Amino acid sequence: MRLFMTALKPTDSVTDGFLPAARALGCEVTILTDRPERHPHAVACDVRDPRALIDAVSRLGRPDALFSNSDHLQTETALAAAYFGLPGKDWRACLSAKNKYLMRRKLAEAGVEEVFSIQLGPDDAVPGGLPYPLVVKPREGVASEDVMLVEKDLETAVAAVRRARPGAYVVVEEYLEGPLRTLETLGDAAGTRVLGGYATKLGPLPHFVEERLDWAPDGPHEHVLAALGALGAGFGACHTEYVLTPAGPRIVEVNYRVIGDHCDFLLADILGVPLFEWILRAHLGERLPETPPSPGYGTAVSLVADRSGTITEAPGAEERSQDGVRLWHRPLRASGEHITRTHTNRDYLGVIRAVGPDRHRVEAAVDAYRAERPWVISA
Repeated sequence: MRLFMTALKPTDSVTDGFLPAARALGCEVTILTDRPERHPHAVACDVRDPRALIDAVSRLGRPDALFSNSDHLQTETALAAAYFGLPGKDWRACLSAKNKYLMRRKLAEAGVEEVFSIQLGPDDAVPGGLPYPLVVKPREGVASEDVMLVEKDLETAVAAVRRARPGAYVVVEEYLEGPLRTLETLGDAAGTRVLGGYATKLGPLPHFVEERLDWAPDGPHEHVLAALGALGAGFGACHTEYVLTPAGPRIVEVNYRVIGDHCDFLLADILGVPLFEWILRAHLGERLPETPPSPGYGTAVSLVADRSGTITEAPGAEERSQDGVRLWHRPLRASGEHITRTHTNRDYLGVIRAVGPDRHRVEAAVDAYRAERPWVISA
C-alpha cells in the first residue's frame, strides 16, 4: 500500500507515531513537504497550495491514502484526497474547523449554540461598546499563540495581535467561563466513535497555556457530537475543546486532527490500542474496531517555563515503571538553551505522561519524578 503524508515541520506525532504505524501496516510512505531536508522519504512540494499538491500526487502516481496530521494542511490535503477519490475528510469541514469565525457561524446557523463573536480584518476599526470580558485570538491560530483574555482596552489587545501577525484576521468573542474539557473522536466511513476526553488545567490568565490534562472520559458528548455534525467533521481523528459554562457546554475550538502535546500517545496508552494505526486505517478505507473501555487513569503534565533565562538543568528522555504506573518523560528543550517566555505552548520544557490503575498512584508517581528530576532555569 502507498501512503502519501503531507507535513510542514517534523513533529513527534508523525516521527514517533504515524511513521511507525505506517510501517506496521506495511505501507510505503512518501512525505510531501515544503521542508524535504527535514523529513525521511520526502518529496518537495508547496503543500499549502492544493493545486501544487494535486500536481505532485499526479506525477508520483495515485496512492492508497493521502493523509495529514498538520493543523495547517487539513483543507489542502482533503481537497487533494477528494480529487483522487480517496477516503478523507470533507474539505469544507476542515476549513470551518480551522477558521474560528466560520466555526462560530456554522454552529449558530445550525442552532447548536450561540457565542458572541466578530472578526476584524487587518484594516478594520476596533468597535467600542462590546461586553467585557472578551477573548482575542488569531482567526487561524494554534498553540495558544497571541490568545488573551481582555477585561478592558480591546483596542490595545487587538493592536498587539496585529503587530505579532501582520495582515492576519483577528477574532473577538465572549469569554467562556468554566471547566475546560476535550473530546477525542475517531471516525470511519461507518460513523464517528468517541474515544474519551480530558479535563484541562490552564495556567494563569490572561493567557491560555495548557499545563495539565487528566483523563476524564465522561461528559456532555451529545452536544459536542452535534457541533461536529453541524461542521461535517466526523471522519478521521478530531480533537475538540469545550467549556462547561453555567449555560451549558460551549465549543472553544475544533482541531481536525489527533490531540497533540503527547496526549495522543497518552490516549493510546490509556485505551491500550494502536491509535496511530487506527487513524491511518480509516484513511486507507478500512472499517475500524470498536473502542474498548479504559479501566485505568492517565495524565499528561506539561513542564512550563515560568521565566526567561538559560536552562541549567534538563532531565533527559526516560521511561520507568513502578507500583503499577508507567511514566515517560520527553524533553522538548536542552541544557544550555536560552528560553524567552511567550505565554504559549512554546514555553514547554518537557512533557510527563503517566498511566496507571488509579489517579492517586499516577499523581504520586508524577510528583515524585518532578521532585527528583527538576528543570532549572537561571536568569
